[in-house]
Amino acid sequence: MSDHYTAYRQAESPIAPKQKRLPLYGAGFDNLGALIEQDVPTPAADQLLVRHDAIGLCFSDIKILTQGGQHPRLQGRDLQKNPVIMGHEVIMTVVKVGEKLNGQYKPGDRFIIQADIYVDGVNLAYGYKIEGGLSEYGLIDQRILNGDHGNYLIPVKDETGYAESALAEPWACVIAAYTLKYRTEIKSGGTAWIIGTGNALDNYVVSHGMTKECHPARLMITRVPPKFEASLRACASELGIEVVEVASIGKAPSDQVDDIILLGADPDVVETVSPMLANGGILAVLSDKAMSRPVKLDVGRIHYEDWVYVGAAGNDIAQAYAQTPVRPDLRPDGKTLFAGAGGPIGRMHLQRALEKPNGPKTIVCTDASDARLKDLEDTYAAEAKAKGVRFICLNPMQKEAYAKGMAEFTAGGFDDVVILAPVAPVISETGRYMAPGAVMNIFAGVARGTMAEIDLSDAYMKQTRIIGHSASTIDDLKEVLRQIEAKELATNRSVAAVGSLEAAKEGLKAVKEAAYPGKVVIFPHIKELSVTPLADLKEKLPSVYAKLNNGREWTHEAEEEFLRQMLKQ
Repeated sequence: MSDHYTAYRQAESPIAPKQKRLPLYGAGFDNLGALIEQDVPTPAADQLLVRHDAIGLCFSDIKILTQGGQHPRLQGRDLQKNPVIMGHEVIMTVVKVGEKLNGQYKPGDRFIIQADIYVDGVNLAYGYKIEGGLSEYGLIDQRILNGDHGNYLIPVKDETGYAESALAEPWACVIAAYTLKYRTEIKSGGTAWIIGTGNALDNYVVSHGMTKECHPARLMITRVPPKFEASLRACASELGIEVVEVASIGKAPSDQVDDIILLGADPDVVETVSPMLANGGILAVLSDKAMSRPVKLDVGRIHYEDWVYVGAAGNDIAQAYAQTPVRPDLRPDGKTLFAGAGGPIGRMHLQRALEKPNGPKTIVCTDASDARLKDLEDTYAAEAKAKGVRFICLNPMQKEAYAKGMAEFTAGGFDDVVILAPVAPVISETGRYMAPGAVMNIFAGVARGTMAEIDLSDAYMKQTRIIGHSASTIDDLKEVLRQIEAKELATNRSVAAVGSLEAAKEGLKAVKEAAYPGKVVIFPHIKELSVTPLADLKEKLPSVYAKLNNGREWTHEAEEEFLRQMLKQ
């Protein structure tokens, strides 16, 4: 039977001459105007006209709203004259094909998009420089179809749901955090800086990383003990490494240093030289004595620039890298702390941990909201129990109960600490609970320049590791979509509320205020619907509610019933 829903799925619905869009004209919600009407564009010969079917609202959108034209990806753009259309977590359907693309694409083709689009090395980004999903229709041009990494569109199977496809993008960021590979030696061809401190030894060696096959192109040295300096210079001369003597750590001739190696422990030196790390840079400390105080680290740059802090006792620089390689994934059968776990991304981390084969056996989730913690327990406690996972939820604002709950982890600590709250005191406080060999992953999008105090002595005395992560690659997104379509990953579990394009502003405010424990998904082609949590569908759309899983989780069946009732005729 052919009906409006089927016609929509097959891209056979008529296209109105006008479309609605949600432009942002500057920083703040006051500059997020009401929906505007504009002509639906006609694709050029090498373009596609796509229909935006569903968009997940993201905290990255809030960063655009907060910063406006000062956002790093929008600087230099006059948003009053050239407003931004946000929305990068999007599933789209081709509805018109430019004549040069006939045979390559057809109406009804469905895609998600890798939002980080690069052309000639410049990041354009869907929902930033390229108009995004908070509109009914959009144009896909050659920047997307033929960018630096090829085609940024990823095909979606006909039977795959809209919401679950749209949420592949945030899930890809989560999955990617556990698959990264980290260097286990000084960067070959890079710049290394070796700095002696007041408690440096005189007998350091480099057992690996200074060989014919693997060595830096440039070596900076500051206050290196004479015996070790002589051996470094001899090795550099043999390998053709440029050597630069740097008299003052405050005035290095480069602010892009791939490896900074401290001989001895000095928190003042760490704080002075850390800002000179390049993207993907590593700071290594060799010492067997604790630092005199915690170190103030820029945790925002750890997150966005993939800095890593490592260390080792003894005198072999190579051991600071290789003795305990960074472990990106959760320790099997270990203890994991998710700090700030009650939000949408925290729930994704938790869901992955519970669904992961050989995942952690103890999971502690913290959040400042009792309502969020209760929802975590209602959603995941039974599943954790069935899988033999000890599952604990604690609110740090309830100081007595929190202290009691965390007391057992004070001595032994956690194998993994995943930071999901962009709050410096949370990072500092949870750092106290790292077990020997533990990894702290600063996943939350902490602003650059945010400083947190961390005991860096643990990096060389307990072999702990501090890492950060943001974004994902096109391969990460493809892998998540594969898992979705193979029924290995249920991204629908992340949906907390749904609404129409008219409700997008309301939905963005809800994201900013952390009003819902999961994701808000906007459907641009439905009749007007305010942001509606799934539980409220029981009254508003009872036939949709009846098709939810356990009355709380979005399903294919619920989505179909929802669209059958709500699609514009």
